[in-house]
Amino acid sequence: MNDSVNLQLTRRRFIKGVIFSGAAATSGAGVYLAANAQSGNGGMERLITLTINGRTRRVDVPPTETLANTLRYRLNLTGTKIGCNRGECGACTVLIDGVPNYACSVLTHNVKTKQVTSIEGVKSEDGTLHAVQQAFIAENAPQCGFCTPGQVMSAVALLANNPRPTKAEAAQAMSGNLCRCGAYEHYLNGVLRASGQIA
Repeated sequence: MNDSVNLQLTRRRFIKGVIFSGAAATSGAGVYLAANAQSGNGGMERLITLTINGRTRRVDVPPTETLANTLRYRLNLTGTKIGCNRGECGACTVLIDGVPNYACSVLTHNVKTKQVTSIEGVKSEDGTLHAVQQAFIAENAPQCGFCTPGQVMSAVALLANNPRPTKAEAAQAMSGNLCRCGAYEHYLNGVLRASGQIA
């Protein structure tokens, strides 16, 4: 009996290993991990200064690390989600000098001289939610919520440049954010509500 249990556990571990290896290879994580495993980074500076949400932060970052990983795993700003990890879903959207960018597609070392705003930096100092966040709640936009931080960041950037967008303009600006729950209409209505076009 014990032998069959051990055999099943071994098979399970083997299958999990195969699945993880396949996922790592297809997502590019294998390349990322292999690059980080190499010794000798060509003498590139690792301890860098970043400006995140208006605060200066010193952080030790390998030259191959993405901004998404730095935010989540080094600065503990876990509001930025990592979905596809290949610049397709928009869950990791942050603002770099006011422009929305996929944090999984930007190397941290490339933003040393820039202003980065993550979802944690959108609300006001007293904790009041941004108008976009309040509007998304009012429109029941977040369903599972995984894409919501990226949706908020794209909407904030849109309204900073175009305070009263049409629905078509909002759809264009938000098109880089995928919602696995299909709540696109709710997010678009949230943008219009935040802009004062829906009461």
